[in-house]
Amino acid sequence: MRGIGLIIAIILVVAVAVGLYTMVDIDQTQEAQLPNVTVEGGQAPEFDVRTGSVDVETETREVEVPTIRVNPPAE
Repeated sequence: MRGIGLIIAIILVVAVAVGLYTMVDIDQTQEAQLPNVTVEGGQAPEFDVRTGSVDVETETREVEVPTIRVNPPAE
C-alpha cells in the first residue's frame, strides 16, 4: 500500500508540473543590449507573455445546520 501511495504522489507532482509548464508561454521578442561604458542608455528585453485563464463562479445555496444542545452536568 505504501508503494502505491508513493506512485500516486509522483503522478500528482508530475501532473502539477506539466500543468504549470503549459499554463504560461513566454517568447522573447527583443534581445537585451548592454549599456554604454558611460552607463547611459541600454535596453531591457521585451517579452510577449500568454497565460492560461481560470474561471471562478459563485452560487448561493441554503444549507441545513444541525441544532446543538449542551447540557451542563448536574451539581
